[in-house]
Amino acid sequence: MIDSKEAYRRYLEQDKLALGRRKDRRPRFFGDEIWKFEILLRRVEYDLNCRSGLAAFVIGKYHKFRFHRLSVRLGFTIPPNVFGEGLAIPHYGTIVVHGNVRAGKNCRLQEGVTIGATGGSHEAAMIGDNCYFASGAKVIGAVRIADDVAVGAGAVVTKDITEAGTTWAGVPARKISDNDSHANLCQALFS
Repeated sequence: MIDSKEAYRRYLEQDKLALGRRKDRRPRFFGDEIWKFEILLRRVEYDLNCRSGLAAFVIGKYHKFRFHRLSVRLGFTIPPNVFGEGLAIPHYGTIVVHGNVRAGKNCRLQEGVTIGATGGSHEAAMIGDNCYFASGAKVIGAVRIADDVAVGAGAVVTKDITEAGTTWAGVPARKISDNDSHANLCQALFS
């Protein structure tokens, strides 16, 4: 969670690395909308967690407005304070994440991913570090996912995944290999 200016800067740097933008200083004027989205996400988190007062309230509302507009344009429903540093979203497309989800660092979400609660419950997934969710993956309910897990395209996770460093696929999701998620994540995060 972003709780200081230093943490805010670290999150921005890790998100930039996760998106493979190591050499770029800032997003291009045209293109790089996903990077702009992630910057606004982190700014809203910083505003919510670290700033107070009237000026902070006004600035925070402005950032939330811009964040909301860009979220709608890109098709993302990702609330603040859900993902740790190193979030990577490589493509536009519908991504829906419940506000009570807690995910560790270096999470990568392809298009069509849904991570939510079920049956009117407000309990949602707890996701470890270095997890990858392929196109169309669904995580439903208050499940726990261990570190270094890859969830395959179209998989539906409804039960806990306790084995770290494994790959899961199918409906319902089952373990298909002992390969971890690192091949699907930006290698700059691990150097």
